[in-house]
Amino acid sequence: MASTDTNSKEVIDVLNDLIETSKDGEEGFKECAENVERSYLKTLLKERARECKTAATELQTIVQRLGGTPEDDASATGSLHRRWTDLKATLTGNSEQAVLDECERGEDVAKESYKEALENQALPPDIRAVVERQYKGVLRNHDQVKALRDAERAR
Repeated sequence: MASTDTNSKEVIDVLNDLIETSKDGEEGFKECAENVERSYLKTLLKERARECKTAATELQTIVQRLGGTPEDDASATGSLHRRWTDLKATLTGNSEQAVLDECERGEDVAKESYKEALENQALPPDIRAVVERQYKGVLRNHDQVKALRDAERAR
């Protein structure tokens, strides 16, 4: 029985890390949306923020189901949080390329967080399936932001 409790705690810890990552992404995409001029980019980045929020909510529900206390805020520390909160300071003239560079950096960190979570053998199959599905969304976000950034560079 103790191993089940330990396993649940490990799963909850992994999910809470992903919740923080998703909350960081939500905040980051919102920040990016505020720093672009073109309406299609604003709309896209706001949609990505909503998707991150939805992912966090889904993981929070699982943590509660497992008897844990879900994270409800973005991380107070960590490179993703620092990247997002330092966004304005790093942007030069709020160019859309600079904003998209920051979005891509944030998604690089999210990719790594999800990859590490999926390497954890403690995740039960049903929870692993949720994390894998969300990871596909992170990869899509990353690739889309990278393509937009590359297009902006070419302009």
